[in-house]
Amino acid sequence: MLEKIKRTAQFVADKVQFKPQVGIILGTGLGGLVEHIEVHASVDYSEIPDFPVSTVEGHRGRLIFGMLGGKRVVAMQGRFHYYEGYTPQQVVFPVRVMKFLGIETLFVSNASGGVNPTFRTGDLMVITDHINLIPNPLVGPNIKELGTRFPDMHHCYDPRLIELAGQVAARQGVELRYGVYVGGTGPTFETQAEYRYYLNIGGDAAGMSTTPEVIAARHMGLPVFGISIITNCGLSEEKGDHEDVQKQGARAEKKMTALFTELIAGM
Repeated sequence: MLEKIKRTAQFVADKVQFKPQVGIILGTGLGGLVEHIEVHASVDYSEIPDFPVSTVEGHRGRLIFGMLGGKRVVAMQGRFHYYEGYTPQQVVFPVRVMKFLGIETLFVSNASGGVNPTFRTGDLMVITDHINLIPNPLVGPNIKELGTRFPDMHHCYDPRLIELAGQVAARQGVELRYGVYVGGTGPTFETQAEYRYYLNIGGDAAGMSTTPEVIAARHMGLPVFGISIITNCGLSEEKGDHEDVQKQGARAEKKMTALFTELIAGM
């Protein structure tokens, strides 16, 4: 696996001639942030050796390299999910590759269902912690060059970046929510009983991604900042609908883009 990661990273590095400082993973319906990147190069996933390919609507399937907030970034316009049939190790493969490309910080975003009854559609929730219900990507032999066998997950979402995000949002006049993200396998939207269970175990929002990528990032020592756009309220009578999730994500995307841009600039 290590040689495959290195080989893929070298292929991308040779192709784009660009060393990113920050990695960004864009969730369902959130790929529009790339319009604000001063693009240096882009590579379709299908061109990259050993890279998975996005199969879900709302996930374009490109690596975008360029400048955002005065920093060199690489953005994943489309991520991979366990429910697509990929192994947990395949899901996090791009995070491993981005680390070998040179990123020092990872930003993650997702569209999620609100579990906290005070949340409303369109809210931005800064992820302060998570509960992972997806098979752990570190199961199996540990590769010492990537990280320790038993990585600590204390403060897996960087407290310094969370504090900075609050300051940025206050300047922008954007109200932030804060909470715990529950990562489930999908692809079914959660039942009402499952939403109540997530609430009872301490969750504030739920989705089908993110936690494996964060685990892999922390395994490699990368600081992480995460945000969820609340695209539906799970304990209401709203029915889960992927098209509507994309629409709601697109509506809130401007706020997330402005927050990410100034936060990256202030790092």
